[in-house]
Amino acid sequence: MLALGLLTEALFGSSQTVYGVLFLPVCVLTALWVREGDVLIAPVVVPIAFAVGLVPVADTGGGGTTDRLMGMVTGLATQAGWLYGGTLVAGVIVLVRRVRRVREANRRVVRRRPARP
Repeated sequence: MLALGLLTEALFGSSQTVYGVLFLPVCVLTALWVREGDVLIAPVVVPIAFAVGLVPVADTGGGGTTDRLMGMVTGLATQAGWLYGGTLVAGVIVLVRRVRRVREANRRVVRRRPARP
């Protein structure tokens, strides 16, 4: 997401809306590419990645540390819709993957059981 934030800053002049729109496909890809064992961690990682990628896109004001911090807080507040939407998308995909995995495991267990007399 940091690379996406830097790219957004270079190509679109720090457009937070463009960053938010590009964040959604990243959420989908994250939820699809994460390992099966770590599948429930994707909705946790996505908001952290959003905040890290927002650093270059956030308004810097005068350029000081306090100004950059206020730009980050403002960016997180104004772009919360993209953040929540992306996290929701990742969460739904992850839950579907998890349910399918549990059902498949249950089917294997049922097949291995001996038939009752």
